[in-house]
Amino acid sequence: MDDLFSAAASEKLRLRAPLAARLRPQSLKEIEGQEHLLSGSAPLKALIEADKLTSVILWGPPGCGKTSLARLIAHHTAKDFVTLSAVSASVKDVRSIIEAAGRRLGEHGIGTILFLDEVHRFNKSQQDALLPSVEDGLLVLIGATTENPYFEVNAPLLSRSNLFRMNPLSGTAVSKLLHKAVEAEGSQANEDAIEHLAQRSGGDARRALTALEVALVLAEQNNETVSLRHAELALDERAHRYGTDEHYDVISAFIKSIRGSDVDAGLYWLARMLEAGEDAKYIARRLVILASEDIGMADPQSLLIADAAARAVEFVGLPEAQLNLAQAVIHLATAPKSCTAKAALHLAISDVRDGKGREVPIHLRDGTYAGAKGLGHGQGYIYPHNDPKGWVEQQHLPVELTGTIYYQPTNHGFEAKVSERMAELSPDEKITDL
Repeated sequence: MDDLFSAAASEKLRLRAPLAARLRPQSLKEIEGQEHLLSGSAPLKALIEADKLTSVILWGPPGCGKTSLARLIAHHTAKDFVTLSAVSASVKDVRSIIEAAGRRLGEHGIGTILFLDEVHRFNKSQQDALLPSVEDGLLVLIGATTENPYFEVNAPLLSRSNLFRMNPLSGTAVSKLLHKAVEAEGSQANEDAIEHLAQRSGGDARRALTALEVALVLAEQNNETVSLRHAELALDERAHRYGTDEHYDVISAFIKSIRGSDVDAGLYWLARMLEAGEDAKYIARRLVILASEDIGMADPQSLLIADAAARAVEFVGLPEAQLNLAQAVIHLATAPKSCTAKAALHLAISDVRDGKGREVPIHLRDGTYAGAKGLGHGQGYIYPHNDPKGWVEQQHLPVELTGTIYYQPTNHGFEAKVSERMAELSPDEKITDL
């Protein structure tokens, strides 16, 4: 009787479940977009079908089928299949599963597969608690993550697992799922509505199906076929979030675009970050760094522009400060470029770390305190402002580093004038362009 009631309750829950849950694939061949892992004689498919799966990390964007694949693995294994969510689980929960797995194996000879969803949400101590059981084979771990596991999963745990990268679904794959969903719901949808949902879902099947479910309700209210208008209303086009690994990739593309003087690419990557909810202060800090690292004296105003944008972010806040960031990006991207400030500093730091020039020349030492003159400190120093040119030739570097050149200006932008000025002040010194 209990089984009868449980079955009835499960069926009611199934009928009430979201469309994405009701349409989960029932076999490996029904999983869309992961042919590189599950077609023909692909290794992952062979391991699953032979029930020989060892610990794996499934890494892929939201809605690509990680959870669906894990559920199908449960149907192909004789092992006990246990699920855990890293969002809510504790170390105590992990230890409880390990103890149960030990009893199960000892008493019945049955192994255990643990499916850990959002494994990147497990902290170091939680992951460490899993490690011995994964290492000795007591647990076969299936970890699912949207984040780059090389950043988020402990190296020892990752090294004991096979990593499989799952792809975002193509527009064609999402379209197939949407057509299947419309048919399953006994409804109709225009092709342009399907195409809009497929192309705007970002390869996320769950997002596409959730939007379709809303579109179906909107259409049913007036006994209509799902149209492009319904699809547009149902789909939130502002969802452009990305994970930790893409965070680094996008900011890298942003900096390299500005360094490469590609103003349109710089604005595009700025828009990507703003739409993804990236911290505007972080973007502003990177612009301030870039202003000196990649532009420097070729356009000294760039640092002021970047600093002003950073202050505007603090003072004005988003969304209005987006305009200040955009203005800074345009200025920095179109400014002449020079990395001489960075290069010069690195050369000087190298000499300092090598221990060169420890002694401060005696004429440059502080001669203002009592007894300094008796030591000869400051004697021989020439005050530049007493000269009509505002400059006099004298030794400022440590004697050991006499004649050393760190800063070599380019002929880009304002730095060309700097180069001319340096040549006038040091006619005997060789100034070379980078």
